[in-house]
Amino acid sequence: MNDSSKSSPSSPFLPSSPSVPSSPSQRPRPATRRSVLQGLAVTTVAGAAAVCLPAGVAHAGSVGRRTPAASGTYALTLVHLGRDGASTTGYRTLLTALSGPDAGSGQEVKDLPGTTTVHVAAGRYLVDSLISTKPVGETGWGNDWLVRPRLDVDRDMTLVLDARVARPVDIRPPVTDAKFEQIGAFAQVAYEGVTGFANAMAMSPDLRVAHLGPAAERGAVRTWVDAYWSRPSGVCALGYVFRGERALDGLVRHPAMSDLATLVVRAGAAVPGEGAALIDMSPSAGPSPSLALPVWPGTSGTFLLTPERGTWDLVYGTPVEEEGPSNNYFVLGRSFTPGSTTVHTFDIPVFGPAIDTSPGARPVAQRTGNTLDLTVPLLADGDGHRPSSPLFVASTVTLHRDGLLFAARRGETPGHASFTVPSGRAAYRLTASATRSRGSVTAAWTFTSAATPDTTDLPLSAVRFTPGLALDGTAPAHTTSRVAVTVQGAAARRAGVRSLAVSVSTDRGATWTPAAVTGGGITVRTPAPGKAVSLRAELTDADGNTLTQTHLDAYVTRAGATTG
Repeated sequence: MNDSSKSSPSSPFLPSSPSVPSSPSQRPRPATRRSVLQGLAVTTVAGAAAVCLPAGVAHAGSVGRRTPAASGTYALTLVHLGRDGASTTGYRTLLTALSGPDAGSGQEVKDLPGTTTVHVAAGRYLVDSLISTKPVGETGWGNDWLVRPRLDVDRDMTLVLDARVARPVDIRPPVTDAKFEQIGAFAQVAYEGVTGFANAMAMSPDLRVAHLGPAAERGAVRTWVDAYWSRPSGVCALGYVFRGERALDGLVRHPAMSDLATLVVRAGAAVPGEGAALIDMSPSAGPSPSLALPVWPGTSGTFLLTPERGTWDLVYGTPVEEEGPSNNYFVLGRSFTPGSTTVHTFDIPVFGPAIDTSPGARPVAQRTGNTLDLTVPLLADGDGHRPSSPLFVASTVTLHRDGLLFAARRGETPGHASFTVPSGRAAYRLTASATRSRGSVTAAWTFTSAATPDTTDLPLSAVRFTPGLALDGTAPAHTTSRVAVTVQGAAARRAGVRSLAVSVSTDRGATWTPAAVTGGGITVRTPAPGKAVSLRAELTDADGNTLTQTHLDAYVTRAGATTG
């Protein structure tokens, strides 16, 4: 379902297809986030200019009598009133059963007269109604979202849904160059083990909301509101979350710059492909729309975020060749602090193995019984981002057991393989290599292993090299620069490092020159323009497991300073 585009003026509930950006000047495009599908219905309504009307009418109520129909259902009459107080057909109303025989199911009411009667089983319901005001001239749509978290049906009832009780949602970023794109409002109501969702997404800033009826139980109602603006080469993503007994009665948020976090995303130009990378930044928790930002190779984009929304997920979709597979980088569950600036750079060297050592990180190599499973991201980019479909020309994984070749895998995702081995303890040498359009990386690990009753991590380590490179992946020629060296995996997490030796080559590995590791890095003198720097690390951890990691043509040089 994609409800991210603007609707035809003739119908607020029939969105058209979004356009695809084709030039750097185009604005970010709306996109519906995967978690929106949790809802029983998602409604997108057309844009409109802001109109603020007083909420001078009492909240909608219900009246009725205890006379169940022969079928065991009750008559529920819904009365829809627009902002002018008159009956309206411009609505979508959803009834979600939280108890009774229909618990967990929903019934949508739309394209019917303003006053209409439906028959529902006895029980508790979550009711939400989105009432849209018809456009007047160029003012566009006004949208009123009414949420009743608790409607207990035990008789024939009449429920009045009056747009005039709604109060404005007024969320504004602290920058003047921002253009409103869309807003998503979501409510989740829990009752006796059943959870119902209500939601509305609008392409207009003229959104008003209201709580109807009695309060639900303590903490039973969760509400998310996420608003998105586009900027030249940027996005404002302002999100807020609430928990209590009631839905929202309007919302006003005007954050200052010091309240927001800044995320700068830099797009490298080292990977072949046409078009812009698409960057989607959206909250990790709860449903939310999103706004994909196109960032062209060699440029950057900036996101302004609300830290109080919780953690955020970044998805970076790389430009790929016409027949190549789509490739994404996922940076999930990241928290931010107000006033902070974070920079992520994608798709620049040095490409190589990356092993996440953070708590709860997924293991990259394990043994379960007689099976060895390897899932090392062998071509993570210079910032350590792991690609979903890395670009490579060739890949090989080989396994030696007690000095003899046991098995080999070729052409699969670099660093990925599975082997079934004998149960006895043996000395293993595991080698993974990948060749790119320019350059290659090889990692060879040695360790001992035997069958275990439980899944056990294999003691693999990795070394990360981080030179200071331009967005095209190059360093200036004939300069002396520092390259950061970081150890990951078993040697960093568990065993510790017994020894680490690093060497540098400027003739594609024909000769190697040792480079002392001091202060967490090495010093490299770059060769002539157009030449490449190759790197090699030889590591032994405290338990005697080893790693030899080689990067041929790790990065190249460009014409630049001749001293340093």
